[in-house]
This record gives sequence, structure tokens and C-alpha cells, in this order.
Amino acid sequence: MTRAFNFSAGPATLPESVLRQAQEEMLEWNGAGASIVEMSHRGPEFMAVAAQAEADLRRLIGIPDDYAVLFLAGGATTQQALLALNFAQPGQTVDYVLTGHWGKTAIKQVSPYVTVNVAASSEANGFHDIPARASWQLSDDAAYVHITAN
Repeated sequence: MTRAFNFSAGPATLPESVLRQAQEEMLEWNGAGASIVEMSHRGPEFMAVAAQAEADLRRLIGIPDDYAVLFLAGGATTQQALLALNFAQPGQTVDYVLTGHWGKTAIKQVSPYVTVNVAASSEANGFHDIPARASWQLSDDAAYVHITAN
């Protein structure tokens, strides 16, 4: 079999060894008599997997203990709205640096909940760069500053 490589956003090509391990453990995970996808997300087996994933992620990218790690379902579009709902009050100002399609999508998602200030935009040049930091017109009272770099 010739394996294809996928460099697009979202799912990507996985090493064959990872796929083979997933295949082996799909019917029975870790001697539990069931697949991990059949187990309760609140059960001890899955909780152990989640705890190990968090520990591995913290170690890999150096996340300190005073930061929470969240594993959330849904794509980035859902997360955009959750960002505003969790980090800003209704109608509060948030600053966005607009750098392309995904930035526009982010602004559309949060607009029903907050007041969006486009602090900078590269739309005039076809979104070919990120505006220089010195050009950003940040709000004094913004709940947060958001930028989507891709």
C-alpha cells in the first residue's frame, strides 16, 4: 500500500505504527474486555487515559500546574464562541487582529456576544501578512486580544 501525505488543516497523516497500535486496541483496550470507544468517559479506564494525556501534554510543551488543560469537543468555530462566553462579559469590548478567513470566522462567531474592535487588519493587502504590532489600535478595556495566525 502506498500511503498518502495530508498537509491540510485538520486531520493529518499519522505514522503507520500509531495506526497499527490503534487498530490492535480497537477491539479490546488494555485487557479491559472492551474497546476504549465503548467505555464511559467517566469510567476509571478512560479517566486514566485522560490523566496521562494531560500529563504528557504538560511535559511536552511545559504547561505549569497553575494553568488548566482543557480537552474540548468541537472544532475551532465552536471554540471561538466559547472564548467570548468565558472570557468576556456580554457587550464587553474584545480586540481582534484580522488576518484572513479564519479571523473573519472568529469575529462572526463572537459578534452576538461582545463588541468587536478590529485592532488591526491585513485585508487591504489580501491577508498576506500579520500587521506589525506597532500598528494595532488596542482598546484600553478589552477583555482579551485575539489573533488567528493562519
